[in-house]
Amino acid sequence: MMAVLFISCHKGRNKLVNAWKVTEVESKISLSDSAKNVILTNGMLTFTEDGHVTGYFLRPITDGTYALSNGGKSLVIKDETGTPFPCESTITDEQLILDAKEVKITFKKI
Repeated sequence: MMAVLFISCHKGRNKLVNAWKVTEVESKISLSDSAKNVILTNGMLTFTEDGHVTGYFLRPITDGTYALSNGGKSLVIKDETGTPFPCESTITDEQLILDAKEVKITFKKI
């Protein structure tokens, strides 16, 4: 059972390792148009094989880390201060959807 879980997480990680650009923002809380536009304009994440992430999610991330679990369906991004951003994640070859408490963001592979 552990081998299957490891393999499924590894496959999700392989799809995640790349650069992603925000294409859509769906707010779950009160989010101003200007805040939404900042996410659309600046929103980009780059995930590396060694578990690091940089870019702009809900704020800039210059030296963050990430952990993918639950067969690639759960992603926790931590910024450089250790603040966690837990998300439900959907990862395909060309699209990444991160569904957080505040917002649901769709990314396209670049």
